[in-house]
Amino acid sequence: MTETIQAPVHIMLVDDHPLVRDGLRARLEAVPHFRVVAEAGSGGEALQLLGGARIDLVLMDITMRDGSGIEATAQLNRSHPDVAVLILSMHDKLEYVSQAMQAGARGYVLKDAPGKDIVLAIDTVMGGGIYYSAPVARQLARPAAQDNQLTSREQEVLRHIANGESNKQIARALDLSVRTVETHRLNIKRKLCIEGQAELIRFAVQHAS
Repeated sequence: MTETIQAPVHIMLVDDHPLVRDGLRARLEAVPHFRVVAEAGSGGEALQLLGGARIDLVLMDITMRDGSGIEATAQLNRSHPDVAVLILSMHDKLEYVSQAMQAGARGYVLKDAPGKDIVLAIDTVMGGGIYYSAPVARQLARPAAQDNQLTSREQEVLRHIANGESNKQIARALDLSVRTVETHRLNIKRKLCIEGQAELIRFAVQHAS
């Protein structure tokens, strides 16, 4: 039987801790089709290096001393949309996950995940899929997980949206300004990764209680 040879994946590591990068490099270079070809200690450095090397995937930390990996992911996605970004973070809060995916990340792996998970995540993303570490996937699978991100006031606004009320009607009912209601709507959509009004109303009807 002929063995399938996988195309090499050229990887950049972005983390402000050299020891973390050393550990990642050792783990990834043990995989025959992985090539760690660049390292950066910040999002800004990563963007500079992308212009001079062939990179297929960036393994990006979120919390770095000189800026957010989520912001760097958004910039990278705009300037190099053909380069996949996989988040590797110690943060398991769904708010971070939502922000990262909105910024253009194609997966989210926790730093305490087994090494085999990182390998599977990279292969999944390079195959066109999206990958979440198991603890993150379990949170996303819980029906109430998204609702729990919302404040009590945002949940109130969501219930009124489910009733088909306008911003003015919601403002009167909750004794708020129309502008405040609009802000709550924007925050709800941001937290839940919702784009349009129709999708927001559909979510509200399905989940508001």
